[in-house]
Amino acid sequence: MVVYRIRVSTGGSLYAGSNNPVQMWLVGQHGESALGVLLRPSRAKEDEFKVDVSEYLGPLLFVKLQKWHLIQDDAWFCNWISVKGPGDGGAEYRFPCYRWLEGRGTLTLPEGTACTVVEDTQGLFKKHREEELKEREKVYRWGNWKDGLILNLAGKRLSDLPADERFLEDKLMEFETSLVVGLASFVVKLPINVVTHWNDPDDFDCIFRSSYGKLAGRVRDSWKDDAFFGYQFLNGANPMLLRCCVRLPARLVFPPGMEELQAQLEKELQGGTLFVADFSLLDGIKANVIHFRQQFLAAPLVLLKLQPDGQLLPMAIQLELPKIGSTPPPIFLPSDPPVVWLLAKCWVRSCDFQLHELQSHLLRGHLMAEVFAVATMRCLPTIHPVYKLLHPHLRYTMEINLRARNGLVSDCGVFDQIMSTGGGGHVDVVKRAGDLVTYSSFCPPDDLKERGLLDVKSSYYAQDALRLWEVIHRYVEGILDLYYKTDEAVREDHELQHWCREITETGLQGAQDRGFPTSLETQAQACQFVTMCIFTCTGQHSSVHLGQLDWLSWVPNAPCTMRLPPPTTKDATMETLMDTLPNPYQASLQINIIWHLGRPQCVVVPLGQHTQEYFSSLEAKAVLKKFREELAELDKEIEARNESLDIPYEYLRPSLVENSVAI
Repeated sequence: MVVYRIRVSTGGSLYAGSNNPVQMWLVGQHGESALGVLLRPSRAKEDEFKVDVSEYLGPLLFVKLQKWHLIQDDAWFCNWISVKGPGDGGAEYRFPCYRWLEGRGTLTLPEGTACTVVEDTQGLFKKHREEELKEREKVYRWGNWKDGLILNLAGKRLSDLPADERFLEDKLMEFETSLVVGLASFVVKLPINVVTHWNDPDDFDCIFRSSYGKLAGRVRDSWKDDAFFGYQFLNGANPMLLRCCVRLPARLVFPPGMEELQAQLEKELQGGTLFVADFSLLDGIKANVIHFRQQFLAAPLVLLKLQPDGQLLPMAIQLELPKIGSTPPPIFLPSDPPVVWLLAKCWVRSCDFQLHELQSHLLRGHLMAEVFAVATMRCLPTIHPVYKLLHPHLRYTMEINLRARNGLVSDCGVFDQIMSTGGGGHVDVVKRAGDLVTYSSFCPPDDLKERGLLDVKSSYYAQDALRLWEVIHRYVEGILDLYYKTDEAVREDHELQHWCREITETGLQGAQDRGFPTSLETQAQACQFVTMCIFTCTGQHSSVHLGQLDWLSWVPNAPCTMRLPPPTTKDATMETLMDTLPNPYQASLQINIIWHLGRPQCVVVPLGQHTQEYFSSLEAKAVLKKFREELAELDKEIEARNESLDIPYEYLRPSLVENSVAI
């Protein structure tokens, strides 16, 4: 008889344990042994026991699990199983799971030492890989929320999601409690807000909460300042639009009498200090109708100059594109009457809010992450090193996205109720933005270079994005170097190649003409692509998510809708401004939703701090340890830098960046 020591770890969520009996098998290179009905796993516990096996099974390859039930199926969430055998010097084998075991099906767990299909020269895992992916393709099917968009996981209800993609109880409770509290507060104030009329932007203070934070209060107090307006393009909630101007935009038609402005712009252009934020993506988008009243959109162009002290100051704002045969639209200037200039800036901030939520946040964060998640589940078996590397960064993404499709951007959802792009325009914006997505724009070294931000010292987003990318890149490189010794090993890994094609050709609906690869030919290409996936799901999402409460809570700084058309003259009054900004009902709903989405999370996993151990090898664990050390060092450097800043930039601090798109 041979004795094996076995440890079984059960998850800590409320229903992770099970009253159902669990049977286990050990599978080694020399044979297989059924261990019988051994345990009823308890929540947040490690069960340890010994079993006698008739003969030595050789190096262990798999543990197989089957849960039985007579009357009620009581699902079990297994973290991992550890087996210590008599041979191999008493080697301990680790079998990561981190999944639910439901029904009476058999779950087969491969040993945690990652293995590519190229490395599996004896075919020990070949059958398991094929069967696992075949089953996953049935469960993780591509869906299409709206024609013309990148794909998502098929399913319309939360119950359609695989159990392993659902929120655990702590996350679910926090999310739904926050939503209920926010809506209750909104409903209580609803009768007052419906009949209230405000006469001055300061009146929005009656729905503003001090709990929104110090920076949100600063926004409330400083939102009218030109320097504050410009700062947001560098380091605000949406730092993705600004780029250095290499030529005056073709859409910029100067009305008579604007020769001085044209000369000023040319001077800044020649000096390399002219920057632009162009909202042409919104041109022609049909504006929403809210409560039977037409809302309005614009497509602004903002020209800004970078001062020697790092301040970015607006020089001119054009709210609409010129129309053939029509008088050129006015160009608004800082020298215009204060209310006129303020109204023009409010239009820019409202349009920035639309593109922030739809292009930078929803599309480039949430929807892209879901493409990576679905493709990973369909193409990479659990034993694959890239699966192990990526999976912690895909947690909860499918559920949070389904909730967004069913509540935020659905028919009669939040966008339809308060946003000027609602009522179908928001879908058109996402379609247009999707057609413009390029591979280089998801890789900060390339994106920041293309946008001319690498040398802008006051762009803390650019500095931190580049440094965080480099840390993640070294981590990915360290892991992949363990499994791909040559470029040929990358090319011959058909699972990896299938995964890459699935993302580009299927999930992104043919994005190869925009630079996304359909194959990975070298170690460097593979490293870049995997780094892009992880950075998108972590740093890039956090850079546009964490600032919402700070920058979007003061409604005049981020109006969700505009109730009058863009001005065509320069005779606006305070009454015009207030009739244009959201009414009290719309403003109250906006700040409640922003609070729900942007509030500090109680259930959060900082970047790199996931507790799931998918790799069992000491070498891979050492790479993860170094990654965490580099993240901690970067965090301290950003903290030290921020102490000297008037407005600290924290959205890419590793301790605040979430490990996945989970909110």
